[in-house]
Amino acid sequence: MKLDDLLGEYYELEQQLADPDVHADQARARALGKRYSQLTPIVGAYRELNKVENDIEAARELAAEDPAFAEEAEELAGERDRLTERLRRLLVPRDPADEKNLIMEVKAGEGGEESALFAGDLVRMYLRYAERQGWKTEIIDSTVSDLGGYKDITIAFKNRGTPEPGRGVWPQLKFEGGVHRVQRVPVTESQGRIHTSAAGVLVVPEAEDVEVEVDANDLRIDVFRSSGPGGQSVNTTDSAVRITHVPTGIVVSCQNEKSQLQNKEQAMRILRARLLAEARASADAEAAAERRSQVRTVDRSERVRTYNFPENRISDHRVGFKAYNLDQVLDGELDAVLQALIDADTKERLEQAQS
Repeated sequence: MKLDDLLGEYYELEQQLADPDVHADQARARALGKRYSQLTPIVGAYRELNKVENDIEAARELAAEDPAFAEEAEELAGERDRLTERLRRLLVPRDPADEKNLIMEVKAGEGGEESALFAGDLVRMYLRYAERQGWKTEIIDSTVSDLGGYKDITIAFKNRGTPEPGRGVWPQLKFEGGVHRVQRVPVTESQGRIHTSAAGVLVVPEAEDVEVEVDANDLRIDVFRSSGPGGQSVNTTDSAVRITHVPTGIVVSCQNEKSQLQNKEQAMRILRARLLAEARASADAEAAAERRSQVRTVDRSERVRTYNFPENRISDHRVGFKAYNLDQVLDGELDAVLQALIDADTKERLEQAQS
């Protein structure tokens, strides 16, 4: 959509939201307010750019009488370039899921117990990052390993309120999916040799109930006894639930809750998110086929990152990012790593928008 169209939509929304009758319908008022919030940064950048351009024109006129204004005009020109680039980025088509919450699954892979311990390290890294961002987190389901790692774990990451464009849970973490590899001396290694193991991360936007319709006839639901450490009811009743979505073959299981009903609700929550992600992936593939190109820099199906403990190095193989502060990254300081991926994706989107 062109800038003029967005500005027109913004001013129209402003008038609608000022109408008391609109707020009689809370659902409509929320929808209008949400769109208004999305457009506000664009309009703000546009107004700032206009003001700077007017200031540049005034400074150049005054420069004929006072040379000091020529220097000011030059400084303002640099500010104009910065605002122009900011506005250009804000006009890039956004991911429709940008304001959604996110469900992350972390699973131990190659490496046995060491892989489960590494999965635990990844989980702590993401939880600490979420804490720094002020997000809410919820562990939906988990299976703990013998040494305290995770064989698998599912976590929900939730925004607090309406996030600023690009600062929500999904925009920040959506490129974390893939195979994460670790190189270090495992605690189980007696001779001090460096081993390589891996853990898998899956991220999907959390689906609203109305977004994904699930036919009960397409589900096979099995119940079984929970496994692993736990309190009352765990290992004593058939409260764990496994749901198979027959048309797609997607299988989801939950055992953390005490009741079968609660586990079923959590499993359905994960299933809806996976079905939404599959539908999005299918639509993206069709769109990519039509334009005969794919965004490869952030392909989630490939091995994405290596965590090298002896060198304190973290490397993201998709965008060539490399840093030697692994200890800080694992403590939740993920900003630089994530920004490299966001910048690569933004560059791809800008190129596509201009082609």
